[in-house]
Amino acid sequence: MAIKPTIYKLRVNLSDLNRDYYDTLSLTIALHPSETIERMMARMLAFCINAEPELSFTKGLSSIEEPDIWQRTLDDQIALWIDIGEPASERIKKASRQAKKVSVYSFNSKSDVWWQQGQSKFKQLNVSVYRFDWPGIQALAALVERTMDFSVTITGDSAYIATQLGECEVSWEVLQSVS
Repeated sequence: MAIKPTIYKLRVNLSDLNRDYYDTLSLTIALHPSETIERMMARMLAFCINAEPELSFTKGLSSIEEPDIWQRTLDDQIALWIDIGEPASERIKKASRQAKKVSVYSFNSKSDVWWQQGQSKFKQLNVSVYRFDWPGIQALAALVERTMDFSVTITGDSAYIATQLGECEVSWEVLQSVS
């Protein structure tokens, strides 16, 4: 019998000062049995950074043909493809042919090695690559409850997160940016 995902319900009061975007998001996130809390929170943070009305989580790890997050147009084209982690350059190359815009958010202690090994291949692609601060992601994961309220304020290359259990800051580095 397959292990079922764990469901998390998050209400996020989002203030993105970079884009003047303010919203209250009700997110239901499924934590895949093979996924860590840190990866799930990296997904949540990438969602907040790119928040738009049409943005949605996909089946994620349950479907290798889909990104973790995407934004589809009314005619079912992929406007934005977001992968979390350290995907292979071949996967991102394929994604860049399917989507108008592609972003990758790496987040763990292996990010430096992954980027050093794949940087030359990613430079040839029309893709933005970001690296979350690993200690910040770990601090954010320590605040998680199954049902919770968040306040996320994004300014510059940082997100300030407040919950009932505490506060933390997660910053990110732009490894590669495209317009």
